[in-house]
Amino acid sequence: MRNPRSPWPFTGRAEELDLVRRSLAAGCRGTVVIGAAGSGRSRLAAEAVRDLEHVRVAGTRATRTLSSGAFTHLLRGPAGYGEDARSRARAAKQDTQSQARAVEQALGRARVLVVDDAHLLDGSSAALVHHLALRGRVRLLVTVRTGEPVPAGVSRLWEDGLLPRLPLAPPSEEACAELLSRAVGGHVDALTVRRLYRASGGDLRLLHELAVAVHAGGDLNQVSGTWTWRGTPPMTARVVALVEDALGGLTPREREALELVASGGLPSGPRAASTALPVLDELRAKGLVTVDDGLSVRLAHPLHGPVLRATAGRAGTGGASGARRSPRPFAAALAAECEELAARVYGGRLTDVPRGVGERMAEDDTGWDEPAMPEFCAWRARVARLRGEVREAVVWSREGLRRSPDHRACLAELAHASAYLGDLATAWRALSRGPLASEEDPAAEHARTWVLAAQGDLDGALRRALGTAGIGPSDLYGAAGDGPGVPRDRAGEELFALHDLVRLGAPEPVAGRLGELAGRVRGDLAPLLARHASALAGRDGKALDEVARRLAALGLRLHAAEAAAHAALTHTDPHASRAARALASALARACQGARSAALVDLALPRLTARQRQIVNLAATGLTNRQIAERLTVSVRTVANHLCDAYARLGSNDRAALGRLLSVG
Repeated sequence: MRNPRSPWPFTGRAEELDLVRRSLAAGCRGTVVIGAAGSGRSRLAAEAVRDLEHVRVAGTRATRTLSSGAFTHLLRGPAGYGEDARSRARAAKQDTQSQARAVEQALGRARVLVVDDAHLLDGSSAALVHHLALRGRVRLLVTVRTGEPVPAGVSRLWEDGLLPRLPLAPPSEEACAELLSRAVGGHVDALTVRRLYRASGGDLRLLHELAVAVHAGGDLNQVSGTWTWRGTPPMTARVVALVEDALGGLTPREREALELVASGGLPSGPRAASTALPVLDELRAKGLVTVDDGLSVRLAHPLHGPVLRATAGRAGTGGASGARRSPRPFAAALAAECEELAARVYGGRLTDVPRGVGERMAEDDTGWDEPAMPEFCAWRARVARLRGEVREAVVWSREGLRRSPDHRACLAELAHASAYLGDLATAWRALSRGPLASEEDPAAEHARTWVLAAQGDLDGALRRALGTAGIGPSDLYGAAGDGPGVPRDRAGEELFALHDLVRLGAPEPVAGRLGELAGRVRGDLAPLLARHASALAGRDGKALDEVARRLAALGLRLHAAEAAAHAALTHTDPHASRAARALASALARACQGARSAALVDLALPRLTARQRQIVNLAATGLTNRQIAERLTVSVRTVANHLCDAYARLGSNDRAALGRLLSVG
């Protein structure tokens, strides 16, 4: 893992970066970047001038009390002044016009001046910045924090039309996910991203420190190639300092009111809230509290509560939000959400997944006494797998197994998703645990098909898929012994079992039955899977193209990628084949490294079936001897097949086989 303490990569602000750079081009005056604390203003400014000659000044709380304090280092040597205290005093007393000339002389050829944290400038420095903008001989890049009082000389930059303003919206959760993944050098699961994002409130400085703290505390762990964190946010000295910095501009009255909210000491309700309305309005305007329709007051930031309670010396009873929460029927809510997820699975409505009480319990690491939580996690894992989010499927299945170690559906989902990732050790361990240890257990059959396919045993996978398709569909993924659950749809489960054969390239035995099920299962998915079978059986490339596009529109990205791969291998027209391959590649890239038989066939078209099987096994980390034992052939045969495969692939790097197997 990379050291999270090192500077993080710059990401997620490409459009804003382009705007700022254009504002600093020759003939332009510059711009003012405005954003909340931790929005990345300073980093954006640094990236914008990385390749430009520039000079930087910054407002600080220390220099705010000094006349022209931010510009002291520019108002000495170049302007003809020494470095002693008397010379600096003389520089500070220059009139603004003389100071402007001195700064321009100090800049020399650079002609780009970065004024960071301009809201902390003293009055003289702010006036100097305004005068420099008026003269127009210097290009200015100014950053200002929202929610802070701004000196008149700075606010007049945009009020007088001298410089345009560029407001920075808080970074999105998706941008933070990309940033975290690049910072740690691997995939970070969605629950971890969401928990860090909520805890930081979108403040990138706080996000950085929280990531550093959870890593230093040993709570950020890599499991099956995915970084995961569970637990409470660590309140390190640096985290507390950043939270306190955000609260530094409060009046004593506002601070006292926030401490009361944090400790649950501020009564809720119309009468109580009306007496505190003036100070609450001030806090709400600053984005520090929220007041709902019932006039219940909550802290807007999840980390403000712990810091305020600690500094106020109160233990607190209101939790991180400072609000007394009324009991909620979690069991009923979870059951309803499981039913909703099941309906989405069978109907093929997977383009988005609504967040509810189940996801919130997983994010908050709560709900351990709710028997339906493992079942919710299993359904959530299945939805993630069908959407191509196979790493998230692993995380959700493990989340359920933390709560119920032998939950059948969670074990099956863990095996299934791990197989797509080539993690055969994890997949087989899941299939050998508890109720799945029996070969006859129907809950394991669907997953076992794809574990066999992942290790290159396509004949075994096809036999298993045929057997699964013949099992009583009411038994598939049965909830018996798993606690409360949602009854599986008989026809819906049969639909997926039959479609496995299509995905494995053998549609003929099941095309007719899929056509019959198309009229029995509600939603758009069943007819589409039946169409996939008939199109592949009939070698109809155009129909497969359409199936791929429609599956992608329903949110089943991995299935769509496979249909596009089938189309690419079916088309006789090279142009149509290349287009289908491009679609398969784009869809596969969104599937978090998933591999399946169809995608491997497309990635390695020049290899024989046996060579693909051996390369696939080698990519999982097996030695030649282990491969030979699994396939009951000699070690020399394995080595010969690998040599031929390397020659056809143009590579003899065994460590790179995983990348070669990826069509994306």
